[in-house]
Amino acid sequence: MSPQTVGVLALQGGFEAHARLLRELGAEPRDVRTAEDLEGVDALVIPGGESTTMTLGIEREGLAEPLRDLVQAGTPTLGTCAGLIMLDREHLGLLDVTTRRNAFGRQVRSFEADLEVGGVGTVRGVFIRAPYVEELGDDVEVLAEVEGHPVAVRQGNIVAVAFHPELADDASFHRFVLNGGPS
Repeated sequence: MSPQTVGVLALQGGFEAHARLLRELGAEPRDVRTAEDLEGVDALVIPGGESTTMTLGIEREGLAEPLRDLVQAGTPTLGTCAGLIMLDREHLGLLDVTTRRNAFGRQVRSFEADLEVGGVGTVRGVFIRAPYVEELGDDVEVLAEVEGHPVAVRQGNIVAVAFHPELADDASFHRFVLNGGPS
């Protein structure tokens, strides 16, 4: 059986760390910079980075509709940090949440925390200028919170987190996309 091909949005941000982790799990990561790069992917990762820059890159490359089509077709999808923002109602509109950018403060307010994540267990969250979920729809399951704010959510085939599991070498969420989504 051939390894799963996982598209990693590679317009800006920390896509290399995700690719490394996916390789370690036996998957074949593919940098996604154009719509053609999405052809044949089995799963998708939208990494952290700067959401305004990512939005401009998605617009420039005409990726919004192809990304929407892929995720709406049921492709297991992971969004981390800015990836959570990109999936929200105001951006790609794939996740029924509203996010708050830089919710915990500027870069100097970055932090790490152990989180109890529903269905996963304890994970180390690396929060760098992290968002959180301000508002969520009825079909969105909260998996973890910090200070009463959702920082890990799941809706259908999408899991999105406000932190960087790849920087803590935690593959729990990457296994989610490799296993085809929620069980």
